[in-house]
Amino acid sequence: MSIMELQQNKSDGVYMSTGHRRQTSAEIVSEARRSLRSLATQRPFTPQEKNRQLFGESSSRARDGRPPSAFSLHARHFEAPDSRPGSGTRLSPLEHKPRVSVSLDEDGGDDEAAHPKPPVERGGTRTGSGGSRARLLRATSVSKIPPMTPNAKNMSPEARIGGDQPDDGDNLHSADITEHKTKSSSETDLHKQRRPQIDVSSPSGSKPDADDSEDESVFWNTKVLPVLQEFESFAGGDAVSDEIVGQLCNSCNGLHDALAERGMLGRQCKKRSGILRILFRLIDVGSDRLNLTLAKLILALNVSGNNLLNICKLVFKISRNANNDALFLNGSILDSLVSLLQCEDVWSKGEAVLYCVGSLKLLSGNSALSRLLLDKGFIGVLMQLSKRLMHSPSATSANVNTHRSDGEGQQIITGHILVQVTAALRNIADQSESRPSFLSNKAFSTLCLILENHRNDLDVCINVARIFSKLSTYTECCHALAETPRCCSLFLELLGKHSRKQDLVVRLLFTLGNLTAKSTEAREQVYEEERGMDVLLDLFQAYQNTSSPPEQRLSPEREDVLVKLIRLLANLAIHPTVGTALAANTLCVQLLLEVLECRSVQESEELVINAVATINNLSFYPSQSSVIRSQHTHISQLLLKLLLGSSMDAVLEATRVFGNLSQIKDVRRFVMQHKVEQFVITLLDSKSPDVCFSACGVLINLSADPDNRAMLSAEGAVQKLVDCLRDFGPQDWHLAAVVCQTLWNCSLDGELQHAQELLEILRLYTDREALQWPSEDGVRQVQEARWELLFLPVAERLRQRLHIENTTGIIQ
Repeated sequence: MSIMELQQNKSDGVYMSTGHRRQTSAEIVSEARRSLRSLATQRPFTPQEKNRQLFGESSSRARDGRPPSAFSLHARHFEAPDSRPGSGTRLSPLEHKPRVSVSLDEDGGDDEAAHPKPPVERGGTRTGSGGSRARLLRATSVSKIPPMTPNAKNMSPEARIGGDQPDDGDNLHSADITEHKTKSSSETDLHKQRRPQIDVSSPSGSKPDADDSEDESVFWNTKVLPVLQEFESFAGGDAVSDEIVGQLCNSCNGLHDALAERGMLGRQCKKRSGILRILFRLIDVGSDRLNLTLAKLILALNVSGNNLLNICKLVFKISRNANNDALFLNGSILDSLVSLLQCEDVWSKGEAVLYCVGSLKLLSGNSALSRLLLDKGFIGVLMQLSKRLMHSPSATSANVNTHRSDGEGQQIITGHILVQVTAALRNIADQSESRPSFLSNKAFSTLCLILENHRNDLDVCINVARIFSKLSTYTECCHALAETPRCCSLFLELLGKHSRKQDLVVRLLFTLGNLTAKSTEAREQVYEEERGMDVLLDLFQAYQNTSSPPEQRLSPEREDVLVKLIRLLANLAIHPTVGTALAANTLCVQLLLEVLECRSVQESEELVINAVATINNLSFYPSQSSVIRSQHTHISQLLLKLLLGSSMDAVLEATRVFGNLSQIKDVRRFVMQHKVEQFVITLLDSKSPDVCFSACGVLINLSADPDNRAMLSAEGAVQKLVDCLRDFGPQDWHLAAVVCQTLWNCSLDGELQHAQELLEILRLYTDREALQWPSEDGVRQVQEARWELLFLPVAERLRQRLHIENTTGIIQ
């Protein structure tokens, strides 16, 4: 017991009783065996989603108001950056200075910013990536990209993939005319197969050093151009073999490495827009393996806007197929995705970030990928992302309505992303290796902040509750969560707000049960929270609801909530203030007794056992206002049914309650009248020290009454107690001390049976040198302390009495 007295009355009988006083050293040592016990239970089961998607089947979000998980994606959905079209017509220059040409997508804008953009064609026909060009003459493409030559004057625009643009404006003009004259005869080829025109000339006005230009040309011709030529040979929709896909992937990786070696990734490459055009076309080959390799390179080229969104969608689409997990495991695309989540301006990439973290969420369900993400600091990245999401950018516009609509949009996308973030963390939490990372990144305070800011978002709340229910089963995480400010208050608030959401309620109750099992501060916080106990008892009433139809009342979901809730009450009752208050709470006691009245061990074993264990903790407090003590007769009758049942766990819990209630004389009379003592005596034959300890708790109180001692001896109690002392003494000195106290009571009326055998056992057990102690120093210190503080005083006293009896035949 946590506070246990071995109290003697005037007739020298000893009772197991409790009192509110300062603990002695013996009581502190005896914490390992106490009547007040915290309860354990299984963590709520979370079934794995059948389909990989952004939002699960049970999502609270309306299907028509959330981003889709299924979509088609082809090369045409990507925006090719603007390039200067090869036109045979040269208009007169404008009088003012030409503006820098702007790409249809910001991806290409930086590459050709120095080239003037041709004016709109006559006749009002617009030139653009999405519209037709009504030109009299068109430049055609070739099936293969020719190698780069130092003199590109007579080359088509397509052939100028890496060519240096002439510096002189007249030469540039002549090149265009020559191109028109030499290529106009092949106009019809364009209708058969269009090849993208790629203008990668140097920025206007810049004159690079000749050696640098030559070096760059060599690099382009040897490292880049052959790869692009290989890519150009594949048209969208062509069927390709796995072998060819492998070659394309190797070429793509080689191109990535070559550009990285030259420092030309990101937006550093002048020819970036041309490379991107060709890479986008390869997406239509339709290979997940190739597309994932392309995505890695395209992300490395720092695309943005619609192209970034589409690439993230492409990766998400691939990640939906569990058969593709090996592709992510063997490639390095994970680094690119994790890096994307570290962007500072998350708002400009909102939907792209959504699909990116959504992909990682799906992949984190694979244990191997989950561990790989852990090694990349995934938890810390998600924590930082969450913090940025919860700090909305400051508004700069004076338009209040614009502010409001932007804020609402940000809140919506923030919620969508946080669903993915918390779901990924939920998956990662399954890995035991994740706990240090959760602790070092102070994840619990951030998760509580998410919970507080998004308390109306059930998807976010359930995901966070699942994380807590997993991690709080570990001691170090449990203490870290208990120390998080307002966590208990927040849980109670959510329990009141979402009381009908069983999957959320059961996990919050389970987490609170874990906290209160290990933390005194958590018990105090729950009890002191305004209306905190009212919320719990309201839940008890709602889910107990004896008036509801049996199929609802006995549903597994409802019962699971009650199991977790009653366990929480039992753990709260360990605190003296809380336990005394709950024992005096008529509604609380009534609901517990209803469980015993309406449920059977056969149909609801864990629920019934938890209810009895909670009554045991409440019966520990001998307050005059205790409803448990005032209803001892009714409770004894309910316990008697459990003693006659087949569940040994229920028998053990019922015996523990009788150990507390048998301090009441009427209960002792009830026990003897109904022959309960016979059943208790047989429990001493158990191989379990816990069962024997509980039986001794009842017998020590029964043997304190002179009228009961002779009957107990006649029923063989003394012999079984001696056997129990011999078998369990060195293993459990606390149990040995209680056995000696019970034997002391039994010896008060005269000669004690089996006294000689008992005396020999006591001589051996009171000799420190004769005992065998554990070799481990820490275990030995605990064992010696229990032996010296708990067992030795009462054993020496009993031994002296037996010695006197043995020498004089007189009981002192």
